[in-house]
Amino acid sequence: MREESESQLGVAVLTVSDTRSFETDTSGDYLAEQVGLAGHELVDRQIVIDDIYQIRAVLSQWIARPDIHAVLTTGGTGFSGRDSTPEAVAPLFDKVIEGFGETFRALSLAEIGSSTIQSRALGGMANRTVIFCMPGSTGACRTAWEGILAEQLDAKHKPCNFVGVLHPCQK
Repeated sequence: MREESESQLGVAVLTVSDTRSFETDTSGDYLAEQVGLAGHELVDRQIVIDDIYQIRAVLSQWIARPDIHAVLTTGGTGFSGRDSTPEAVAPLFDKVIEGFGETFRALSLAEIGSSTIQSRALGGMANRTVIFCMPGSTGACRTAWEGILAEQLDAKHKPCNFVGVLHPCQK
C-alpha cells in the first residue's frame, strides 16, 4: 500500500455533456492531465449527460468517498439548452465558494469579453470535498486551472489554499 503525501489530493473529473465521449472530451482530458502534472491522483473520471439527477448521483457517491478530496466538473454551466450543472450541484454544498465564480469570470473577461456574464461557474464544499464547476470549453478549463485551481490545490501556495482543509487525514 502506497503512503499518501500530505499535499497529494485524490481528484475526480466529471464531464457533463449530451454529446461528448472519452474520445472527444478535450476538456476532461486537459483537467485529468493537469491533475497528474500537479502531483495529485486522478481517482475517477466520468461523463454524464446534462441531467440534474445523474449529475447529483455521481457527485453524491464521490463526496462520500474518503479518497476523493476535490471534484472538477466541466460543462453544463451556461444558459443554453439543458445546461443544469449549477442546479444539480448547488444543493449539495455545505458552503459556497463565492470567490471561485467571481474570479473565474474576472479572468475570463480579458479572454472573451462580456460573454463571460453567461458563465455560471461555481464552487463549494460538500462533506469536506471541494467542487469546482467550470464551463465545457477547454479554454475555460485552462483559464480556471491556470488562474485559480493550480494554486488553490497546491499546499505550497500562500497565504492560503484548500489543501489544508482537504487534508486526507482530516476527511
